[in-house]
Amino acid sequence: MKIYADTAATTRPAPEVLEAMLPWLADAFGNASSVHHRGEVAREAVEQARLEVARLVGAQGEEIVFTASGSESINLALQGAMALAEGRNRLVITAIEHAAVIETAQALAARGVPLTVVPVMANGMVDPDELEAALGPDVALVSVMAVNNETGVIQPLEDIGLRVKAAGALLHVDAVQAAGKLPISVDGWNADLLSVAAHKFHGALGAAALFVRRRTRIAPLVYGGQQERGRRAGTHNVPAIVGMGVAALRTRAALDSGEPAKVADLGERLLASLLMQVSDTRLNGDLNQRVGGIVNVCFAGVDGEAALHELDLAGITVSTGSACSAGREGPSHVLTAMGLRPEEAHASVRFSIDHLTTAEDVQIIGQVTPPIIERLRALAGPAMEQSA
Repeated sequence: MKIYADTAATTRPAPEVLEAMLPWLADAFGNASSVHHRGEVAREAVEQARLEVARLVGAQGEEIVFTASGSESINLALQGAMALAEGRNRLVITAIEHAAVIETAQALAARGVPLTVVPVMANGMVDPDELEAALGPDVALVSVMAVNNETGVIQPLEDIGLRVKAAGALLHVDAVQAAGKLPISVDGWNADLLSVAAHKFHGALGAAALFVRRRTRIAPLVYGGQQERGRRAGTHNVPAIVGMGVAALRTRAALDSGEPAKVADLGERLLASLLMQVSDTRLNGDLNQRVGGIVNVCFAGVDGEAALHELDLAGITVSTGSACSAGREGPSHVLTAMGLRPEEAHASVRFSIDHLTTAEDVQIIGQVTPPIIERLRALAGPAMEQSA
């Protein structure tokens, strides 16, 4: 038995994505910056992919900058925008952002950039009023994620975007976890910058993008060539970019066909099964304002890492939080920002599923998980009772 329930970390590349990539790894190889015929063919493929990614987020092709990862896209947005900010110098983020946002913000702060971190409510949502209170004439950029990668909570970006615009600041949206789970609208969110990564919506690893609204100025992180209109130097990863374009096309069709609703239904079944069968278990995050494919639960008195390993041995792949935070000591910063005690955060496990997950998979997870949790609690003994 092998059940993959860690799709928030990465997704399986779609068959059509792999098929589209293969020629560019073989006979169709070429440098998209070369001026000969082979280079022109590769460049045309990159530009077609650019259009598909633009359509996914509601942008124009020239507003898309290809990068190698979501983290690079986020770094380019934050560092690039702050480097060229004029008359304003403060950066505002929230306490539940991805590590790529938080650590970039901290690095900027170490260089003298004023930083404000806005707290969140117990349900994992940003209070627009509290964010607005942090705004001022000195704020250059605000960065807010669309969907939290650990809890799946959806942030009220329409409201937030209006308030950021009224304050005269730029808005960066980390939509890496949102792509494929809900429609993305750079105009509806009033986003000036927005990050997506192919491997989160059934593309390949190694391709991501940053939306840069027209007339929004950013300084490059990588120098050495005029690729991406001078905003990101480096030879294009043509196979991965082509795959990202196909994945974007597939994702738009899936959104139109109601695929996220089907995934959400399975997620709700999984959540109900865990809550009913495992005592002292609760959902981390808002019950309604979240994507249904991410189910983050606290199993009171259980070490989340131990649960992960036991589930892995049973053939079920899950996580205890963001893949980018794996190996770090300490509890999840997302869960502690929501008010969980460290021991509660350590007792939390994230199940994340997609359209490849079946009803049988959900049923098996619901059957296998309860005895594992009860066994771990029995081994913990009195310590479990004290932390529950």
